[in-house]
Amino acid sequence: MAGLRLTHGRAVGLMVLVTLMWSIAGVVTRHLDSARSFEVTFWRSAFNVLALGIALHWMRGPALWRGLLRSPWPVWVSGICWSVMFTAFMVALTLTSVANVLITMALGPLITALFSRLFLRHRLAARTWFAIAVAGAGIAWMFARSAGGPDAGSVLGTAVALAVPVAAAVNWTVLQHVNHGEADGHDMLPAVLIGGLISSLLTLPLAYPFQASVHDTGLLALLGVVQLAIPCLLVIPLSRVLSAPELSLLGLLEVIFGVLWAWVGAGEPPGATALTGGALVIGALVANELAALREPRRLES
Repeated sequence: MAGLRLTHGRAVGLMVLVTLMWSIAGVVTRHLDSARSFEVTFWRSAFNVLALGIALHWMRGPALWRGLLRSPWPVWVSGICWSVMFTAFMVALTLTSVANVLITMALGPLITALFSRLFLRHRLAARTWFAIAVAGAGIAWMFARSAGGPDAGSVLGTAVALAVPVAAAVNWTVLQHVNHGEADGHDMLPAVLIGGLISSLLTLPLAYPFQASVHDTGLLALLGVVQLAIPCLLVIPLSRVLSAPELSLLGLLEVIFGVLWAWVGAGEPPGATALTGGALVIGALVANELAALREPRRLES
């Protein structure tokens, strides 16, 4: 995407595509035969590293590998965040329902907005705060109503899933610092590769002995390439156009898409509560993005 000038509208459209690709993890995981927990995480991260290595070598050449260990601190912080997100998300999916994991992840906009305000001194538009409040209310509604359901005992899965929005909030904040602050100019694409390498290396000892079938390996390769490598490469340049709170708010679409995929493709119905909360989330996103499309023209005139 280098050299491609993105308007705000195109960036929003690409971010929606990114969330659509991210959202297939839950339904694909439910169709695995024998791979479990850390093995699932290892294979997905390993295929992600393979795909990213090929893509980044093609984009950056041999200099990519020579400079990887000498990458500046924002790249390493972002890489660690990616590794936490890659690992915690898949482990959580093996411990609790898709809806529960995605609902927990949807706390991201609230955490991102707080970090953006505290560390970057960003003044958030009133519409963004309102959208976060409405989306948060929708998520709180889903979480509170499902707390007494059959998945209420999955405390560990929810706790593991909570690491994802925290790491994502740190990551979006670092990306904003790099793209708009004094650290401008760093190449952040290798951070995704670093994240995949850390995740695969940490989970390899825990994944042994391997139990994945050929069928499982194919599905995990699909996740590593389509659900991780491609969207993660896309989201880095998008962070130059969209603010951290906007990235996080649009990322909430993964919740809606993921729950729907799990419902249609794996027989995990979200129920009326999740549908009601999801409607609030989508409504908040639509209102916020329509307002954002108009604001730049007014500010530039």
